[in-house]
Amino acid sequence: MSDTLPETLSDPCPPKTRSDLEWDRILEALAARCASPGGRRAARELRFAGTRAEVLRSFAEVREAVTLDAAGEPLPVGEVPEIGAALDRARIGAVLSNQELREVLTVLGGARTLRQYLQNRRAKAPALNAACATDPALDDLSRDLASAFDLDGLLSDKASPRLGELRAEWRAMRERLIRRLEELIHKHEDILQDRYWTERDGRYVLPVRSDAHERFAGIVHAASASGATLFVEPRTLVEQGNRMKMLDAEVTREEQAIYAELTARVGDVIESVAAAARALSHADLRAGSARLAKDLSLHFPEVPEEAFAGAGPGAGRAGRAEALEDAGEGAQTPPPSIDLLGARHPLLALDGVKVVPSDLTVHAGRSMVISGPNAGGKTVALKTLGLAALMVRAGLPIPAKTGSRVALFEVVLTDVGDEQNLHKNLSTFSAHVRNIAEILGETRPGALVLLDELAVGTDPREGEALAAAVLDSLCARGGTVACTTHYEGLKALALGDGRFENASVGFDLGSMSPTFQLTAGIPGSSSALAVARRYGVPATVLERAERFLSREAVDFEQMVEKLAAERRALELARADAEREADAARARQRELQGEIKRLREKERAVLSKEGEAVLSGLRRAREELRTAQTRLRGRPTEEDLRTVSRTLDAIGQKIAIGGELETKPPEPTVPRGAVQAGAIKVGTKVYVPRLRAEAEVVEVLSGGQLRVAAGPLKLTTSIAEIQSSTAAAPAAAPARKVQLDAASDPEVPVQTSTNTVDLRGLRAHEAVSMAEQFIDRALGAGLGVVFLIHGHGTGALRDAVQESLRGNRYVARSRAGTQGEGGGGVTVAWLKW
Repeated sequence: MSDTLPETLSDPCPPKTRSDLEWDRILEALAARCASPGGRRAARELRFAGTRAEVLRSFAEVREAVTLDAAGEPLPVGEVPEIGAALDRARIGAVLSNQELREVLTVLGGARTLRQYLQNRRAKAPALNAACATDPALDDLSRDLASAFDLDGLLSDKASPRLGELRAEWRAMRERLIRRLEELIHKHEDILQDRYWTERDGRYVLPVRSDAHERFAGIVHAASASGATLFVEPRTLVEQGNRMKMLDAEVTREEQAIYAELTARVGDVIESVAAAARALSHADLRAGSARLAKDLSLHFPEVPEEAFAGAGPGAGRAGRAEALEDAGEGAQTPPPSIDLLGARHPLLALDGVKVVPSDLTVHAGRSMVISGPNAGGKTVALKTLGLAALMVRAGLPIPAKTGSRVALFEVVLTDVGDEQNLHKNLSTFSAHVRNIAEILGETRPGALVLLDELAVGTDPREGEALAAAVLDSLCARGGTVACTTHYEGLKALALGDGRFENASVGFDLGSMSPTFQLTAGIPGSSSALAVARRYGVPATVLERAERFLSREAVDFEQMVEKLAAERRALELARADAEREADAARARQRELQGEIKRLREKERAVLSKEGEAVLSGLRRAREELRTAQTRLRGRPTEEDLRTVSRTLDAIGQKIAIGGELETKPPEPTVPRGAVQAGAIKVGTKVYVPRLRAEAEVVEVLSGGQLRVAAGPLKLTTSIAEIQSSTAAAPAAAPARKVQLDAASDPEVPVQTSTNTVDLRGLRAHEAVSMAEQFIDRALGAGLGVVFLIHGHGTGALRDAVQESLRGNRYVARSRAGTQGEGGGGVTVAWLKW
């Protein structure tokens, strides 16, 4: 920060400011969200940060707590007792009691849990890990204390060997004594009031009837309220009773010695224990701040590195004020400001009131003059500004949107509310003026000044003049000022002085109610007559009031109403434009999402096809290597047929239109249609499906053609083909018959190319797929196909075979042999 800023800022919240802004309610709301007495105390005593670095450090800690809570990993804080008083007693040498030692143990356990939690999340919460660090050596003390107590809170027999021995002897003695008492009850039941024994002052006694006590030897220790029963210790048990009392005393002395030893252990590391207690309270405070931020939708503002001019808090009030006013606007310092976006009053939100958010901006050396109807939210806006400034100094997020900016104000000065004091013989106006005088003396750069209804309660003309002079002086002293007013003169200040800016809360003339929406840049109408009309003031009275208004006042009110109407129209237009922009952005997001989806789908298809191509290429290479291996030896006739079939299958895969073909891009040169009369065998045409030129090998009926592109043959239509770029069609060459070794009539060979699986389809679906497969097989030059339909009920097999019998391209068919799949497969030979 600048050198002109005091190293440590003063308390920004004087008593009147604390009362006017109800700051203690904010602290109480924070305390209510803490889990431990220490956390609640820390919240109620929350101090204001003295430097920007402290504020940013607090923001970082609260932000981490908010993030952890949102992730479902809240800080592990709970009902941890306060041990400050116990540690103070230990410091002066007092022995801690059983309860105090167990409370220390609870604190140490909580500190260990917190330390382990934060160490495991050092990357997520470095600021909290540093702020809530505790001494790991305290774990040894925690273990020693834990081993000294049983689960019920009593000292354990294992706390010391001597204590274990004494308690064992005491229990044995008591058991013997109780057995003896039960024997006496049985023996003397005729003189006992009831069959039980009890204790009186640590002595074991029997309830003897008062009229028979002389028949029972013993010591009377007490009597019943009625006097009918005497509680008598049997004389035969007096010695045992004495021993029990002695054992009690020895056990107590040993327990006190153990407490003293444990207290000494605590005293050896007492400052570390105190630091652990503070760390737990601090973590609880940050967890409570995170809950408050969640409940009130608080956000973290930017805290600019702005500086305050002047002599600082240590200088004399009068001298500092006069120096600042003399300097006026010539003082060159970065002006502290407060700029809130969508700000809401936090206390109204706590009360469950629906708050209308507003933008509030005030700069140093400038004043925002807020006007508008009563109960319209003017005072709420002032208090929101002040509470935001105090919350930032306290390291808390504020009730405003992200992007707000709040400087570190050295002091917040307020005059809000009625200060009439009958005891001090001060009227409302006198108290108000006295407070204004004090505010003038304290105002300096770095002061946020909030004035509600400035200079009211006196003659309006004089009050207006006084208010204008006060605002002028406050701005000259460098204060950041906001005030509310009904004075027309203050509203007019902004028209001729750039240091002043109007703002107004709206009033809906239709519903005759305030809108609570603050608008910057235009003054607001007080709407006093409109409000009076709403609440039933007679029309004749209102007409007479309008006649009493000066011409200037009427003109000013009309101008304000016109500005308000234009502002409302602009707001509606802007709202419409924002809705259209939102809709356009939504459509753009939908289109971008659709484009992304289609691109991902295309990539998936290409990837799948690429994998299929690579797989086919690997199979072709394997088949080729197998053929080469067979040809190296002395091949038989069967080997030659197998090799021939393999080469034929590989040729089909790598031929034009084959499964391994890399498709060229579509031609960009336009091609014309082909006239039906010009097509004959040998005509060159372009087939878009193949992306290649082909030769017509057969003209079929119904506008169908059979064309050949290298070894690939397929059936197409005249409508699908285009003219070739080649010259005149060549003479029809002799038809070449392609060898399909797999279609050997004696031993047909089943391959992946000539096989289709129809299982799982309905009959009509299987017939359609079989016909399409036969068309593709004819186009690929295959001579035999295998149709897998399975056994099932036989319906699918019958439908497929019936279709084959009616297909003019099928020469013959039969059921598969045992090696081909039996009756679940039909083999068909094709004809050309």
